[in-house]
Order: sequence, then structure tokens, then C-alpha cells
Amino acid sequence: MTVKVLGLSGSPHRHGNTETLLDAFLDGAGEAGGETEKVILKDLSYTPCRGCNACHKDGVCVVTDDAITLIDRIFTVDCLAVSSPIYTMGITAELKGLIDRAQYIWARKFILKNLFFTNEHIANHKGIFISTAGLSWDNVFDAAFPAVTAFFNTLGFEYYDNIIANDMDRYKGIRGHPSALNNAREKGRKVIRVLESSRDATDYQ
Repeated sequence: MTVKVLGLSGSPHRHGNTETLLDAFLDGAGEAGGETEKVILKDLSYTPCRGCNACHKDGVCVVTDDAITLIDRIFTVDCLAVSSPIYTMGITAELKGLIDRAQYIWARKFILKNLFFTNEHIANHKGIFISTAGLSWDNVFDAAFPAVTAFFNTLGFEYYDNIIANDMDRYKGIRGHPSALNNAREKGRKVIRVLESSRDATDYQ
């Protein structure tokens, strides 16, 4: 069965540094035999979480929009690549809004306790965070990691790897970086091999 990879572009700017890095990752995954798809979050229509906690009662979000459709789609793939540039030391509003809307899945897991992901399931579902930043600071991505970690954990994906590149201002964009795009392509190829190997091991057992 073909490994399915879904890439989410959280940047409001089309074809910029982060989306280009995501594209390189998806290209590598496709080269390795994965089935890839990219979703542009800014083109979808969804609202932020209302914080009403209605989902804590029945596990259903009271708002029906593109966020729910997308989260349903995420549950059908094997690898989820979440991308966002760093804006004001964090992820974009587009991505954060989607992450918050997954609260109803969190409620099923931790409030209602009617959703459970086995260790085997998690091992066979890989999450990748892809990001770029203009600044050269080593800690420029630190504020993004907790929200991305929560998103992967909520949806039953192992937080498998980061593909990050800072100092974009100095490099004048991702295409000026000496290794980032090649690294992203190789990581795309690698995650397909890892997931195929994991599936083979599971089937053998």
C-alpha cells in the first residue's frame, strides 16, 4: 500500500521560503514512491476555536467548516508535514487556528476517553515540522515546537523530525541556502523508507 503524505502550508505568502521547503520535502517523498498532496491553509475557510467547550460533552465541534473536513482528511494519511514560517517568534495565525480547532479530538482522547491510538498506530504515522525564519538566532523556532507537538500528539502522529532553516535574511531566501532544499528532499525520501519498513515489520509480526 502506498504511503500517503499530506503537506499543510501555513504561510499566508504563496511560494515563499517555507512553502518552497515544503515542496522540496514533498518532491523527495514522491520520488521515493509516496503519494503526496499539499493543502494551502489560507485558501480554506475556517474560524478560530470559540472556546465554548461544547466538544467536551460529545466530542463534536459545533462549527462545521473547512477545518473539520481537513482534520478528517489528516486521519487518512501516514505522514503529516506541517509547515509555517516564524512570525513574531511563533507559528502563523493560519496554522495556530487549525491546531486550536483540533480541540474536539483532544476532548475525545482526554475528556471522553473514547479515542485511543496504540503505540503501533503512532509508530506508523509520522509528523514533520517544516519552518523558516529570517533571524539567525538558534532559539528562533523554540516557541513553535510546543504547539506543533500538541497537534501531532492529539492526532496520533509521532513527532518524527524537523526541517528548519533560519538566517533567511542573510541567505536572501531559501534558494540561497547551501543545503536546506537538498536536506528537505532527502528527508522526504527517508520518511517513506522508514514508514515502508515499519509497515513491513508490523505485517511480519
